[in-house]
Amino acid sequence: MTDDAIPLQGSSNWRSNLAAMDVPAHISTDSTLSTALRMLIEQGRIDEDIGNRMFSHDSLFALTALANMVKQARFGTNVYFNDNLHVNTTNICVLACRFCAFRKGPRHSDAYELSVEEYIHRIEPYSEFINEVHSVGGLHPSWTIEHYEELYRETKSRFPLIHIKSLTAVELKHIAKRSNLSIHESLRRLIAAGLGSLPGGGAEILVDSVRDRICHGKESSQEYLTIHQAAHELGLPTNCTMLFGTVETTAHRIQHMMKLRNQQDISGGFQCFVPYPYLPEFSRLPDAQLASVNEILRVIAISRLMLDNIPHIKAYRMNIGDDVGCLALQCGADDIDGTVGNEEIMHEAGSTTPLDFNAEDLAGLIYQSNSIPVKRNSIYSEFALIPPPIKNDDISLPIAV
Repeated sequence: MTDDAIPLQGSSNWRSNLAAMDVPAHISTDSTLSTALRMLIEQGRIDEDIGNRMFSHDSLFALTALANMVKQARFGTNVYFNDNLHVNTTNICVLACRFCAFRKGPRHSDAYELSVEEYIHRIEPYSEFINEVHSVGGLHPSWTIEHYEELYRETKSRFPLIHIKSLTAVELKHIAKRSNLSIHESLRRLIAAGLGSLPGGGAEILVDSVRDRICHGKESSQEYLTIHQAAHELGLPTNCTMLFGTVETTAHRIQHMMKLRNQQDISGGFQCFVPYPYLPEFSRLPDAQLASVNEILRVIAISRLMLDNIPHIKAYRMNIGDDVGCLALQCGADDIDGTVGNEEIMHEAGSTTPLDFNAEDLAGLIYQSNSIPVKRNSIYSEFALIPPPIKNDDISLPIAV
């Protein structure tokens, strides 16, 4: 199988591609991983028991090798990114989740709420270079749907070619409640105003006993899924996420993936899964377990193997950093979040990932992982291959320690 045999959007024949691959001995001689491989080829799906066994598997190398095989069966060596900008609308929030370092009370000296013009002003310097603005924020105590309609209409009027990816599930719940509207009606109005897709933030762990400990007062697990289903039913694509390394068990992580997979079977609108570890700085969760680099790569690999019906797995470099992100592209991830100007939420929590990358820098990072950078639009329907840099000497992968 050659890379040019795999379409830029990925292969629908990934199971046949996987079956045709040579299987390394460290996979074929391992009972758990060989069973997982056989299930993927024959059924296209790994069961919950195998998922739990993979979290305790003693060979990260073999596990990530299998995940990379599945990634290559689907996408070859293609890795996707886009030119995007994060603009957070407000950090004022009526909730106070224990893991969140971004939220501020309305009287805090660092609290802010962007007017429509201030929001436009933040996009303006990047408007010739980006194809997406990603906007989430706190649950503002007074904004209703009319504020967001004005925001999206004005943004699309000024920048018609920029896709608006905005609002987490709990933001939608909050806006709908404040506006005395159903979720469906709220989404219809926001789509008409210019909303193009939903990010996946706020999923945390879709187990309510965990949510009660880390984000009490947010939407329930089922509400998160129901809100995304409503978006899918209206033709609005969404992403989904998982925050790991707080107080959850590995079994909770598999339960989370199973719920997303089951929802995707029903509504089919998840484009991409974004797992990211908890960053502890400036938050209030002293009992968090925290995730090592090995654990991050294990989660990404298992995500690729478990979520057979969610096509893309993202290495979210704003959270895990460029070096680990580069490694993740060899462990099952096929997407690395884009140029991401002006990110706040992860940086408030302690991220030190640079914010001055352009498309060429990001393409260079992808080439360092022996992958081919493919610039995409927000809904994975338009693609452009990025040619390699003229000089590409002494490239090596970072080393996980």
